[in-house]
Amino acid sequence: MSSIDLDRWEVVIGLEVHAELATRTKLFSAATAEFGGEPNTHIDPLTLGLPGSLPVLNSHAVELAIRVGLALNCTVQRSVFARKNYFYPDQPKNYQISQYDLPINADGFLELPSGKIVGVERAHLEEDTGKSTHIGGGGRIHDAQYSLVDLNRAGVPLLEIVGRPDLRNAEDARAYVSELRAVLVAVGASDGKMEEGSLRVDCNVSVRERGAAEFGTRCEIKNINSLRSLGRAIDYEAARQVDLIDSGERVVQQTRHWNEDDGRTHTLRSKEGADDYRYFPDPDLIELDPDPEWVERIRAELPLLPAERRHRLAERVGGSTEAVALIVDRGLDVLCLAAIDAGADAGRVVTHAEHNLSDERARDLDPAAFASLVRMETDGALTATQAKTVLAELVERGGDPASIAAAKGFEAMDTSELEGIVDGLISAHPDEWQRFCDGDVKVTGFFVGQVMKATGGKADGKAVTALLNSRTA
Repeated sequence: MSSIDLDRWEVVIGLEVHAELATRTKLFSAATAEFGGEPNTHIDPLTLGLPGSLPVLNSHAVELAIRVGLALNCTVQRSVFARKNYFYPDQPKNYQISQYDLPINADGFLELPSGKIVGVERAHLEEDTGKSTHIGGGGRIHDAQYSLVDLNRAGVPLLEIVGRPDLRNAEDARAYVSELRAVLVAVGASDGKMEEGSLRVDCNVSVRERGAAEFGTRCEIKNINSLRSLGRAIDYEAARQVDLIDSGERVVQQTRHWNEDDGRTHTLRSKEGADDYRYFPDPDLIELDPDPEWVERIRAELPLLPAERRHRLAERVGGSTEAVALIVDRGLDVLCLAAIDAGADAGRVVTHAEHNLSDERARDLDPAAFASLVRMETDGALTATQAKTVLAELVERGGDPASIAAAKGFEAMDTSELEGIVDGLISAHPDEWQRFCDGDVKVTGFFVGQVMKATGGKADGKAVTALLNSRTA
């Protein structure tokens, strides 16, 4: 399916992210919330919907929900649990305990690494459902020979985070989920493992012509479990809807399933509305009204969040948005700030963190040693290439950068020696030198490369370029 004409069409995206909360037990019972296990072993009378079993709210789940709400700049408010009624085999009692018109968190926002602000309508508590496995016929319920139900996951606490339809492309949608996952992990609310189902995304997609005020008819794509799949599903679904409209047909509001194998969305069922679920307050649960003092204690205990860490680093280094975001994502911002505090040049610190510190072990690098290395480089004792080599050794084994440099025979070249090499190369390559004098900057790399080859990588590329420029004066 071809891509759409973005000059004519605008894609509108709203995401609903379901995060499993990191509790030991389920939301309303003492059954374990541990991932995996043999099917139907993490169950109890409440999970099975047995008569006479009553829900008891997990206070730790409430605390984790409040942590997330505060991190998403939401208002934490009085909330009510409701019964969401449906007839699915993955909830034996045929309803899900959720929150409807009064969620615990409302009206927040999330800042993406690009600086874009995405609204968060609500983040409410609910219990997870069980897992149905359809055997035969391609794994879908419509043509399966039979189905198996595993209730281990039923009742596990979820926080459903409903974003506003502020996203306009797949790239921003992926960035939103990635940032949200980082926030959830930072506050300790979830492990964020999409591959284990700890984080699942429902994606609402619609299209409208550029300049139109009204939203188009949306379709919801259920249970996307990777960032790659999210991007592919959005692009496919947007193109599918445009093709329908251009063919004179209309988009029907429905729930669809993303098939990773064929790269398409497929009809799952007609889209339910609130009336279909017949919400009403759960008679077995009282309203949830968190003590304001408790909420403020939770707020005071929150760690620095990814956006705050990006702002803090950007203020010190003045680097690009992309570099700062990458450094924070790698968890290297504390290292960089400590090295800068120890006297290292901020620009070189950022360059090394962005390009030379992708190894996870870099987080354990001694800031003082990192700062010492950068000072050696900026003082001219090491070339950029040599500094990179020493840095790799520091990450691998630790130690003192000066000792590592000495052991490798790294010494700053004598200026007169370097001048002689440069002048010899100019004489040996007159055509290239003429191009350099005529302003062909591409040939600079040729001369720098020749000098590096002649010196065994000991020369400083900046010094070579400076010498070349001085010869044209």
